[in-house]
Amino acid sequence: MDIPQAIEDRLVDLEVKAAYAEDQIDQLSDQIYRQQQQIELLLGELRLMRERLPEAGTTAPRNLRDDIPPHY
Repeated sequence: MDIPQAIEDRLVDLEVKAAYAEDQIDQLSDQIYRQQQQIELLLGELRLMRERLPEAGTTAPRNLRDDIPPHY
């Protein structure tokens, strides 16, 4: 059975578009995976900072005069 050229061209075009879409999906999936790893790392760092925050609050209040440059 012969397929008319117009239908065959259309089929080839659809196959190319499907292959391109599949490649894009793979790239986006990889990007999402990398972003999820970064999010998990940042959440771990944030958790660590929150644990240290109460420790920083237990120090004596700073004297603002200590921050004045020496030429004043």
